Amino acid sequence: MEDYHVIGLMSGTSLDGLDVAYCRFALRSGQWEYEIIKAETIPYPDEWKARLSGLVSAGGADLARAHADLGRYFGTCARDFILKHNLTPSFIASHGHTVFHQPRAGFTFQAGDGAALAAHSDLPVICDFRASDVALGGEGAPLVPAGDRWLFGQYDYCLNLGGFANISYEWEWKRIAFDICPMNNILNDLARRTGHDFDADGSLARKGKTSPFLLEKLERLPYYLQAAPKSLGIEWYHAQFKPLFEQTALLPEDALRTAVEHICRRIAVSMTAGLEGRVLATGGGARNGFFMERLQSMVSCEIVRPDDLLVDFKEALVFAFLGVMRWRSEINILASATGAGRDHCSGCIHLP
Repeated sequence: MEDYHVIGLMSGTSLDGLDVAYCRFALRSGQWEYEIIKAETIPYPDEWKARLSGLVSAGGADLARAHADLGRYFGTCARDFILKHNLTPSFIASHGHTVFHQPRAGFTFQAGDGAALAAHSDLPVICDFRASDVALGGEGAPLVPAGDRWLFGQYDYCLNLGGFANISYEWEWKRIAFDICPMNNILNDLARRTGHDFDADGSLARKGKTSPFLLEKLERLPYYLQAAPKSLGIEWYHAQFKPLFEQTALLPEDALRTAVEHICRRIAVSMTAGLEGRVLATGGGARNGFFMERLQSMVSCEIVRPDDLLVDFKEALVFAFLGVMRWRSEINILASATGAGRDHCSGCIHLP
């Protein structure tokens, strides 16, 4: 029996905050078991929200400074979390915060310097999980499918409803995965038009009406014609997706309803691998009651919403697990999910 106690850090493009999860992993008879022992989301202060949202257009010096500052901030958050709960992690695995993701141009960049994080947390840090995959010709995303295979194999599909919606499943002994479409990025942006940070339980969208005109324009986006593996970046969202809403004069409620219909349609199309059974739905979108109702009405599979701890912290849990696999020098990235030249072991290790 081998046990690991690890902290996973996740910062998503929706800027909800830094997810911090203290997890235990145990390898018993060739099967991995997991437990989320303590977890919390640390909301970003307004200053950090502004800095992170502006990094895509920042100059080189500002980007480098923010990269280092964010690593120090992550390290301080992790250290405070450890002291608050009297924890004893062996190391930290950090996803970082994605600023650029353009794998077809050969680069991806997650802010949150691992060396600074290690120095300020006084723990080893494993980070930068995506760069090696892009260097090997892959999309650098999604990376969570490795965790889906080894931790959640009892489900037929694993659906993540975060800033972007993505999915993974087994098909002909391979793990297939891809980003489906924007999710909370657009729903939160539209909710802010009404003075809310998000559409709680989908109550605003429930009041709206679908715009057939906008829905048709969304469905015609070229990305949806691409074959998997494929992934989305925030640059694509701002350049091709969000402008379609800005160019259409709709009430916020109608825009939200149209977005919900579009997202549910795209997810339903993604579940055409001939699989029945159960879907594990996690991420912030799984808390949106109206969205989940509409999605279940469009698919034949049973959609399972687990306990709140797993809904909110599955990605932090999985990156902690990817860190464990990197620590063991074992494969943690699946080429069938990312399109890389081969399965590989990814992540940079920084010692304090």
